[in-house]
Amino acid sequence: MTIKQAMIKGVTLLKLEKISTPKLKARLLLQFVLKKPRQYLIVYDNQNLTDKEEQEYLKYIELLKQGEPIEHITHQKEFMKLTFYVDENVLIPRQDTEVLVEEVMHIAKKTRAKKILDLCTGSGAIAVSLAKYLENVELTALDISEKALDIAITNAKNNHVENKITFVESNLFENLAQEKYDIIVSNPPYIRKEEIETLDKEVRREPRIALDGGEDGLDFYRKIIDKGYEYLKFGGYICLEIGYDQKEEVMKIIEEKKQYIDTYCKKDLYDNDRVIVTKLG
Repeated sequence: MTIKQAMIKGVTLLKLEKISTPKLKARLLLQFVLKKPRQYLIVYDNQNLTDKEEQEYLKYIELLKQGEPIEHITHQKEFMKLTFYVDENVLIPRQDTEVLVEEVMHIAKKTRAKKILDLCTGSGAIAVSLAKYLENVELTALDISEKALDIAITNAKNNHVENKITFVESNLFENLAQEKYDIIVSNPPYIRKEEIETLDKEVRREPRIALDGGEDGLDFYRKIIDKGYEYLKFGGYICLEIGYDQKEEVMKIIEEKKQYIDTYCKKDLYDNDRVIVTKLG
């Protein structure tokens, strides 16, 4: 089987199962198996795969058909132009979350922030990106999962920012020393419990702990907003990723707390409400 034939077969098999972006995924799997860049596949599309390469490729295609995320096979995901290791223990970073990171960077530069707290860090995508692109900033990154923290530490090392981030195993603020931060950022679990089983089978392969936001999806927002002001410097910010339909509910939780001012929402690339920012005032 040639590279070209393998591509055609992979795309066909994935299309039959209605797997999204079949051409992209078939190509990425071939690149992973052959350890070659995209250009190589184009130039040498008549080259034959070895029996081992063919078997490995078709095995991975089968896993994709069963709903395995491609990132769990390749263990790679690009985010903010950086490469992150991911597996079944962490949420796969999404492009939507880049809107959150970019807004935090904007605020940090504007206010000359020195200390940032990342809650529910998961793979460390947010904390590592901020550490990479912001100068003179110290980050603290928390997660309840020891396995997730191990991955976040690996990603910090791989991106050469491990000296800028302190990792803490904690259920939100539980094990956090009483410090004051310029910015608290979080992409918390926000899927409604009953909706999890209706998600794409790829998403259902991700850790439930990283998806489940409780009965109404708002459990973590209540906890972060309720306690967050105790860990903020006066004039400090809380920046939260939200589900596309959660703007009004999260804003109401913030308004009821009274400590916060100047709340606003930013949209993602698909014009969905995605990021809520509020300020201690």
